[in-house]
Amino acid sequence: KQFKDPDLIGQFIDKYRDMRNLWEVKNPLYRHRPARKASLEKLLQFVKTQVPDADSDFVEKKIGSLRSTYRKELNKIQASMSSGAAAEDVYVPSLWYYNRMRFLEDQMEVRESLSTLPSSLPSTLPSTPAEASEDQPGPSILEEVEEPSWSQEDLSQDEALECATQEEAG
Repeated sequence: KQFKDPDLIGQFIDKYRDMRNLWEVKNPLYRHRPARKASLEKLLQFVKTQVPDADSDFVEKKIGSLRSTYRKELNKIQASMSSGAAAEDVYVPSLWYYNRMRFLEDQMEVRESLSTLPSSLPSTLPSTPAEASEDQPGPSILEEVEEPSWSQEDLSQDEALECATQEEAG
């Protein structure tokens, strides 16, 4: 019976919803570890009434599982709405506890990604190989440039000394 009863899961979700510090990012106690631990302990005591060998890891995994499943359904709905589908073609969630988890909807927004590229890159660089045409001078940003390799026989003694000095300085 390991936590499969819909009534138990429904009650668990309701208790989880009431403990805002476990899911509401803007809650002042969201980052307060002792408060979070106390809330998880309350959920654990509730779960232990039906699953006596449950521990805090079990509760955290159950929360993660419920959230993940809800997020998948939410993504399906949003994808069907953004595809330009007619109202009758919008995905209808099949998850029986979807409406019970809707309190998480505004907590599931995707954060805007940050670019790791330096801001000093020229904006005229092609972003795809198709944009890099043959008449552009130099290699595209996606091609590898082969660096020349020099052996001692290729260089005069003065050139070899100068290269070694530059490598040490660099």
